Order: sequence, then structure tokens, then C-alpha cells
Amino acid sequence: MSAPFLKLIQTGATAEVADAVLADPGLASARDPNGVSMLLWSVYCGQTLIRDFLLSRLASNGLPLEVFEAAAVGDEAALQPLLKAEPERVEAFSGDGWTALHLAAVAVLLDAGARVDTFSSNPQHNQPLHAALALGKKPETVQLLLAHGADPNGAQAGGFTPLFSAAVADRRDLVELLLAHGADPKRTSDQGKTAAEFARERGHAEMAAWLEAQGKR
Repeated sequence: MSAPFLKLIQTGATAEVADAVLADPGLASARDPNGVSMLLWSVYCGQTLIRDFLLSRLASNGLPLEVFEAAAVGDEAALQPLLKAEPERVEAFSGDGWTALHLAAVAVLLDAGARVDTFSSNPQHNQPLHAALALGKKPETVQLLLAHGADPNGAQAGGFTPLFSAAVADRRDLVELLLAHGADPKRTSDQGKTAAEFARERGHAEMAAWLEAQGKR
């Protein structure tokens, strides 16, 4: 794997990524030392143009997506036959410690038996609900996980619950959704701070005040 190529992805150098792949087609399917593909890295970094470019290159080269890639890009049509062929992949961990459900909470994974209470095998030690709030922040995804039993008060590394992510992102819609499912606004992190306190530190004074009011009810 070319470290300079990964750096291009991380910095969003779209034109340079395209030129590099045209010069060396193998880069489109390259992986880092942990086995994480460049496509996954483009998703992690929020580089949608690079993601779509790599997807097109992989398709033109006849290279199918693996489970984690298909989940991360939300390709349910690709996921279904993969999970049918290898059902055990639904609970497997990627090279960097995520399950497919951590990368994208899609119905086909839940239907295949993906567990909402599985912790990642990396330092984040989080569950799919934490990941959904840290990455996509889509209300429908959060609702889907909660509907399947995700714990709104589950703590990841540092003692952060899902409410912390929603609060520091200043997402009232997500905070209300979590509270409606039993999230506790008085829970504190390992540092002894509430979600409201973290929101205030990020400059979200209105969110902090509103959350503190919820905690007094």
C-alpha cells in the first residue's frame, strides 16, 4: 500500500487520486497494513467524490466489494449475496476493529442477525449506535438501531454515551430521539462531565441549557 496515496485520500486531493490510479490501477484496490481498503478510507474521511471514483474503478476492473465495503457505502444489493454466502461475516471484525453494522446500520444487516450490542475491537470500544452518531448522524439510522434494541445509555471508551455525540454535534433532533428512548441527560463521562457540559465547551450554549433543563425534569 502506498502511504502517499492514502495521504491524498485523507486530504481530499481528488484530481491527484484519479491521476495516481490511472498511472497505477492497483491502487484502487490497495489496502493499509491492517487490511483496510482505500475505499473504506475514503468513507472514513468523508471524501464522497473519491469514494465514487474508487467504486467506479473497482466496478470497471470487475472487483466485487467485500462485506465491510458494501456496508460502508450502503450497497444492500451487494451485501445480501455476500451474507448469504458467508452468514458468519455479519459479526466479523474488520482489520481496524469494526463490524459491518458499525460502518453502516442498514436493514439487511439487522435482518441477517447483526447484533446492536457488539462492541468494536479497537480503542473506541463502541457500539453501532455510537458509530452512527459519530459518522452519518442520520435520524433514520439512529431510529432503526434504537428500534432493534440499541442501548441509548451504553457507554463507549471514556464513558461517553450516544447522547454526548448528539449534543456536541448540536443536533437537537438526535438528542430528542435519544431522550424519547430513555437516554439519561444526567449521565457523566469518566471525567465527570455531562453531555450538556461538553456541548457548552463546544460553544453550543443553547443546547447545553436545554439539556440541563431536561435533566431537572
